[in-house]
Amino acid sequence: MAVTEQRQLYNPQIEALAEKYGTGLGKIAETPFTQAQLTGVAPSVAPQTALQQQATALTGTGIGAYSPYVTAAGQAGTAAGTALGQAGTALTGAQAGIGGLGAQYAAPAVAGLGQAQTTLGGVSPYIGAAGTGLAGAGTTLGAAGTELTGAGTAMGGVSPYITGAAGLTGTGAGTGAGSIASYMSPYQTQVIDTTLAEFDRQAAMRQQGISDAAVSMGGYGGGREGVMQSEYQLGSDRNRALLEAQMQQQGYGQAQQARQADMAAQLGIGGAQQQYASGLAGLAGARSGLAGQEAQFAQGQLGLGQATGALAQQQGALAQGYLAPGQFEAGLQGQAAGMAGQRAGLGQAQLGLGQYELGQAGALQGFQGTDIGRAGQVGAMDQAYAQAVDDAKREANRMALYEPMERMGYIGSGLSGLMQGMGPQYQFSQQPNASPLATALGIGTTLGGIYGNVMGPMRGKLNTP
Repeated sequence: MAVTEQRQLYNPQIEALAEKYGTGLGKIAETPFTQAQLTGVAPSVAPQTALQQQATALTGTGIGAYSPYVTAAGQAGTAAGTALGQAGTALTGAQAGIGGLGAQYAAPAVAGLGQAQTTLGGVSPYIGAAGTGLAGAGTTLGAAGTELTGAGTAMGGVSPYITGAAGLTGTGAGTGAGSIASYMSPYQTQVIDTTLAEFDRQAAMRQQGISDAAVSMGGYGGGREGVMQSEYQLGSDRNRALLEAQMQQQGYGQAQQARQADMAAQLGIGGAQQQYASGLAGLAGARSGLAGQEAQFAQGQLGLGQATGALAQQQGALAQGYLAPGQFEAGLQGQAAGMAGQRAGLGQAQLGLGQYELGQAGALQGFQGTDIGRAGQVGAMDQAYAQAVDDAKREANRMALYEPMERMGYIGSGLSGLMQGMGPQYQFSQQPNASPLATALGIGTTLGGIYGNVMGPMRGKLNTP
């Protein structure tokens, strides 16, 4: 009895294409990415522009620039207090001179001058209180200047932290402290090598299983086994490359997160230092406000003193109407009181000068803030444009890097479609009948049973992925 064998074979041209495809895919898998290629697709942060750096420098150096104006305001307040004190002394002398007229002239003159004397006696407390208030205002303004100087010193301490955070931007020059490489795990290479070695062991076991199944089916070394080996190798190489890329990308992402956390910590310390400086500046502003209130109180006291002095002058003028010598003496004392008023006016002018200096300090701070804000805004726009250019370059590098793999994917999809569309061809062969001796011994019948028992389970192994 003849035995007929049936085989499924693909078109030789398709098998040749499949073999060429597998060879090309293997070359791609065996060719690792270069450091230049990996650097070309690595994320990057555009560095600070010159305007941003200028804004940062102005922030540190501009604080305290108005301190000389505040100091000058304090000095002017002190001088105003001195002048008002001298005015009080002069009014006190005028009071004494007018008091001496009472013993020399008639009773109406004595009475009038006595009243003037009493009134002038009430001027000194107001003038003294005004001088004390202005002196206190000068002292408060001096303390405000000291606190503003301390704020400037504190702001100077912000720069090292901002500089440290800036050193962690961009690619970190690729090497050294602050680079991505300095944050990578030193055990990443060992982990990747161990994982890939286990992957290769599992792949070799599966390939050996395909060969064992082909041997059992009698198709060892045939085209069907080659196609199955090629298809498995294609998928295995693709999965191996994907696994390695994922592990490398995971390590890179973890290193990048660690560097960003470090940069955030540096900026946080700089922000706390800046808040401390702002607190000192706010305290100085509060003291300046207190000094202004003290100066206003001194002005009120001075106004009362001037009103009392005017009343004393009127009373003195009334006494002068009774007696010419008394009028003469009273005139002299009135001149002394006028000189005291002039000194008081000088004190008021010096106080106004101090207020002008404070206004200059506020204007300087406002102009500096405007310059810093505009430089920061324009610098941020320039940095954003540079970042967009870097992102576009990185995307172009990524497309060029993955182009061979995408091209092989398109070819593999087309080859798979050809294999499914054309289908396998069938080959038939016939073996000679068993010999009479084998027939006599019943071997033919037994061989057919063995073939069915063995090949049945092996077909299940061949269909196992």
